This record gives sequence, structure tokens and C-alpha cells, in this order.
Amino acid sequence: MDASHCPKTKHPNAHTDEEIKWIKDLIRRNPHITLCELWIKLKKNKGYSRHIVSLYCLLKKIGFYNQVLISGTSKRAVKHYNTPKQLGKKWQIDVKYVPNQCKARNLSEDLRFYQYTCIDEASREMYLFWYTEHTPINTVDFIKRCIQYFHYKPKEIQTDNGTEFTYNQSKIKVIHPMDQFCIANNIYHHKIRPRTPRHNGKVERSHRNDNERFYSFLSFYSLEDLRYQGKQYLKRSNNIPMQVLNFLSPIEMRNKLLNS
Repeated sequence: MDASHCPKTKHPNAHTDEEIKWIKDLIRRNPHITLCELWIKLKKNKGYSRHIVSLYCLLKKIGFYNQVLISGTSKRAVKHYNTPKQLGKKWQIDVKYVPNQCKARNLSEDLRFYQYTCIDEASREMYLFWYTEHTPINTVDFIKRCIQYFHYKPKEIQTDNGTEFTYNQSKIKVIHPMDQFCIANNIYHHKIRPRTPRHNGKVERSHRNDNERFYSFLSFYSLEDLRYQGKQYLKRSNNIPMQVLNFLSPIEMRNKLLNS
């Protein structure tokens, strides 16, 4: 006698075989697709009407989510934060170390690579660039590249207290190159409290996304190759819909703010 309690038929509201085929086909063609990207593509191209949480549950059931190989950032609940509503009101900037396992064998073990990240808080649009050193001079160069990319200067830049961003004034009685640049361009440099990276939460969250979407699958053989692949990833990342933006992408949110 069969004593199994497993239902013999599908629940009436369960995903249909056709919907599951749509999802698996999209995943096969886009193996590194994110949940939001997949949901939006299904809605636009297939008329998919289910909630994003239903899609997430199905993806877990079919084994789409695997453990991420790159670690280094952690999740933490943060308090409510009043995000600016105007472009250029505030940027968050930080530096991330590029994992060694992404380097090809031809690169020296001692050679380090660093990702500079800038995020406009209002649109969540980001800009990335890579260097072999994280120095004050590279920081100023990166900010200039950010202004060229966004086509506007920020009113405020928020960073941590690393030496690439600021000097300990009790030890070094010299104005930091970044502070010199900010003063010359009428930009307020906001330094967060020491040892509280969560205060730079948007850029820290983006670094976790970079681990999951980019560095888990990356292999590069030179700085130029890293910058080239990173440029492609940046384009993709700025076009991924975000729940916090009401499922608009950062590019779409930027256009919306510009036209409002």
C-alpha cells in the first residue's frame, strides 16, 4: 500500500509546464542571469504574471541557486536612511580588492588589482574602474573619470577613512590630494565613522553583488583585459532592474529623474 502523502496532481496555482520551460530556456541562454532580470524578461516577452517571490521559490526548487564561490562581504540589517532624490546630491565611493583566484596563471602572485566603485545614491547608477594600486593619486584620477562618466559633479562624496581617501591629521599634517580636489571643485568630502563600513551601505552592497555576478565567473590575464571585461559588466549591471527602484534599472531611474 502506498503511504506517501505527496499529492498526485499539481496545485491549481502551481507553475505550468509551459512557464517552467520559459524559465529554463532563459536560464540556459543566460546562465548568470539575476532574479530581477529573469522576472522582467518573462513579464515583457512572455506575459508572465506571477509575483517575483513565486519565481524565486521555483528557482530554489529547481536548484538554480548555488553557493557563491567568492566571499568577503556579509549581510547586515541597517537602520532607515533618507536617500537623496536628486542626481548628484551624494556619491558613495569605495575600493574593493579583486580576488586572486580570478587572475590567470601568467600573472604574478604578488600583483594586486583594485576596483574603485562610485554610486549615485539617487539613481543607484554606478561607475567602476580598475587599478594596480589604491593610492591618493588614483583616487583623484577615479573621481575625474566619474565626473566625465556621469556628466555632472556631485555636491557630496562619502568615503571611509582609508589612506587612499584621507590622512590621519594627528600624524600627517598635509592636505590629502582628494581633499585638495574637493575644495577646488566645491565638493563636500564626507568621511564616515571609522570601522563602520555599513554607513557606506550602498557601495558595500554593490560589492557583494559584484562577487556574485562578476568575480565568481571572472578570469583575466592583464589589467587591460580586466578593464575590458569590467566595462561589459558595468553596462549590464546598470541595466538590471532593482526592487528598491520599483523594478526600474539604474539607467531608467536616471532618465526618470532627469525628466522630472
